[in-house]
Amino acid sequence: MRIDLGEDEQPEIGLIALIDCIFFLLMFFMVATSFKQQDTQRQTKDLPIVLPTASATWAGGRTAAEPLVIGIDAQGGFYVDATRVSLQQLHERLRLEARLQPARPIRVEGDRRVAYQHIVHVLDLCQFEGLTQVSMRTRP
Repeated sequence: MRIDLGEDEQPEIGLIALIDCIFFLLMFFMVATSFKQQDTQRQTKDLPIVLPTASATWAGGRTAAEPLVIGIDAQGGFYVDATRVSLQQLHERLRLEARLQPARPIRVEGDRRVAYQHIVHVLDLCQFEGLTQVSMRTRP
């Protein structure tokens, strides 16, 4: 037996509630992006280098030997342990490090505005001298 309850209404999508939700999400994203930190130039060991940011950082321990830090500024100038060097001096220093400590880690800190070719050139020099523990440093 069927019971008649009157006319069945068709379901409707509540547009007002949907508009309220979209407005709320829009306001949330507008407020969230306004808290973005100002990009200030951080310098490491007084080098004119602004490191690029990374989405993930390595939380491992330190290595036994301190790394040899090679910096590259925005104009393509090279630094070895905070001392400006020419390309020839950098090559000689890498050759010396490869002879004395072939397992010494090398850390390349390139400015985010530097041409990628300068970083590749440093990586090529390290590979040519047999230095295999090369890492790139970014800003967390």
